Amino acid sequence: MSIKMQTLRPKLLLAKSMEVPWKGAYTLTGHTASVVEAVTTLIDTLGNQLLFQFGLSCCDLAQLRATARLAAYIHDLGKANDHFQAVVRKLKNPMEHPQLIRHEALSVLLAWELRDWLATGDGNFLIAIAAAGGHHLKLGGESGKQTDELGEIRESGVDAWTRGDRILLYTNHQHFIGLLRYGQKACGLASHLPQDLPTSWTIADIKQQRKILLQEFAIWEADSILTAVVKALLVAADSSGSALPVNNVPIQPWIQTQIHYTLTEPELQRVVDERLNGDMLHPFQKDLGNTTSRVTLARAGCGTGKTLGAYNWAKHHAVGRKLFFCYPTTGTSTEGFLDYTHDKVDSTLLHTRAAVDLEHLDLHSTGDEDDLETKLESFKAWSTKVSVCTVDTVLGLLQCNRRPMYCFPAIAQAAFVFDEVHCYDNKLFGALLRFLEVVKAPVLLMSASFLPWQIKAIETAVGEPINIIPGPKELETQPRYRFRLADAPDWERVKAEFEQGGKILWVCNQVNTAIAVYEEAKQYGLQPLLYHSRYKYGDRVNHHREVVDRFKAEGAVMAIATQVAEMSLDLSATLLVSQIADPAGLIQRLGRLNRRYCGHALDALFYPDEKVGFPYSQDELDAGAALIQSFSGEVCQADLALWLEKAAVQGEPDQDSVWLDGEWRTYPASLREAGYTITVLLEQDLKTVEKLPAKLLPRYTVPLIVNSKQTKGWKKCRRYPLAPTEFWGYSSDIGAFQIKS
Repeated sequence: MSIKMQTLRPKLLLAKSMEVPWKGAYTLTGHTASVVEAVTTLIDTLGNQLLFQFGLSCCDLAQLRATARLAAYIHDLGKANDHFQAVVRKLKNPMEHPQLIRHEALSVLLAWELRDWLATGDGNFLIAIAAAGGHHLKLGGESGKQTDELGEIRESGVDAWTRGDRILLYTNHQHFIGLLRYGQKACGLASHLPQDLPTSWTIADIKQQRKILLQEFAIWEADSILTAVVKALLVAADSSGSALPVNNVPIQPWIQTQIHYTLTEPELQRVVDERLNGDMLHPFQKDLGNTTSRVTLARAGCGTGKTLGAYNWAKHHAVGRKLFFCYPTTGTSTEGFLDYTHDKVDSTLLHTRAAVDLEHLDLHSTGDEDDLETKLESFKAWSTKVSVCTVDTVLGLLQCNRRPMYCFPAIAQAAFVFDEVHCYDNKLFGALLRFLEVVKAPVLLMSASFLPWQIKAIETAVGEPINIIPGPKELETQPRYRFRLADAPDWERVKAEFEQGGKILWVCNQVNTAIAVYEEAKQYGLQPLLYHSRYKYGDRVNHHREVVDRFKAEGAVMAIATQVAEMSLDLSATLLVSQIADPAGLIQRLGRLNRRYCGHALDALFYPDEKVGFPYSQDELDAGAALIQSFSGEVCQADLALWLEKAAVQGEPDQDSVWLDGEWRTYPASLREAGYTITVLLEQDLKTVEKLPAKLLPRYTVPLIVNSKQTKGWKKCRRYPLAPTEFWGYSSDIGAFQIKS
């Protein structure tokens, strides 16, 4: 059937769909003005602290301000086209007929067309267009990989309002002329307006424009840090300039209030006092507070009071700033929030599943459930003095991940604590090194051990002396463990411990193994608890909470877990049973045994894992066995740290960063090394999750170990693969389980 073509002649140029009640921020000029106001307020309010935080000695505040305002001014020029205006009016279905090219890439090409005029202002033009093109984090890369594509040209097809082989540019529209005049005022551009602007581009025209600009970018000697900061400022300004006006919140006073909302010494002292509960700080914790180095290393084992020491450190280094307390996993960040800051200092729990973890606390959350919800959730970091989060919330900035880009105004004025640094993989540790190199904020790094090569790499990144503060010797030399290695688990020893009222933690290397041990323990009448990663996240939270609470209570308890126990469980067992794993994992597991020292060593029973290759290689299992066999008597934490440091192999941290190295490119890439799991939804939950608010969707997500061959043909729901009911079952007791065919 032929389509009767119509020409779209819009009365208004819109930046977003018109809603009721009508707001001027829906128009292209209105939205542009909002974003310019937001980025200006951010820079003016952060002031010179922004320059100091990122070591921007190359420019002054006025130059940064002019460049960021120019980027904000041009970031949505490309919305003045018939494809976008038809979509925003719901005349064009973008799923059936996508826009020929994304609007932000078109903004870059239009800005290049206007380059002589735009260069009459004070801002750095190439930095501004690079930031403008990347403000939706979709420029120069796809699926975490660099493509060098300056805007993908897509097969649009012909519909009633647009042609698929060309795009109409509304450069003669009165509102576009008005937008140009606004640029004169906002960016100090020349009084003569540009003439003879193109009114349409074919695919060939767009390709030619891209080629010319890519040649210019190829010889561009970018100031990497200044470019990165302007990019992040624009992303944050665009999110606030979009969200605040539609929620009837004035931009300037709101941003100023959030930026000025920083920590005071009495607030941090209250956290310390409540945790001390009348006791005195250990000398180790006092030393953390007295350090004068910008970057300090706290090398101390589990149960030595590192976290309390960190808040004492913050009392001296985070006053007048915000504070990010960064943990490796969602579980540990939740525990850190509940134990230290909730109800003690204004704080928020900031990781992608926080809404699920904190439901029972009746904390206020915002309204919209689409992408605006993600942005508004990130605004909590702007409005919060202490953000307890996963490390991804901060270091994800190095790879242009969405949440840290949205959180940038808080990151730009914060101090940082990174806990459990010894658990970082090569990519994550590489990101930490780049962060320490670029961000000149006060930083405390905490770990049970720092390997010699890690210390050297940190010193090189920081470029100035760092202070290494050891944990309390009297605690780290206490004899906590006795190792027992056998070919199979000693169930008689386990039953005896349970009958004596003991607290048993059994750690397996695979979920299926843990489930098998759980079923066997039930047969012995041990009333076990099961905790692993293959639950729907809402159920995982409940299992986590039950295990922690039962270990705190009186009486016998047995918990069977996987690697999730290594960091996320704050408990003290009287007996540890574990399969042999890699040395770092074994030391983490031992951190749950005799954590609250009972006065003498306790047994750790180890037995082999016959499933070589996943998740541990033969070399890793051999190294773990060597660690266990190295000790015949009682073992302390200091012994383990020394063994690990002597046996350590030189790491190869990956320091590549899209944010700092991408030049004109801006796209999200992975912060961590590739794992074995993918996050899915279960087909049995389809009717529920289809209509669920976005912020609660993680309640139903499950990580599964499946390969691309297995998932081929799986349907998707809300961006997640949908695990078919014929292959995967589920119970809240044991989690997801594979159905044998």
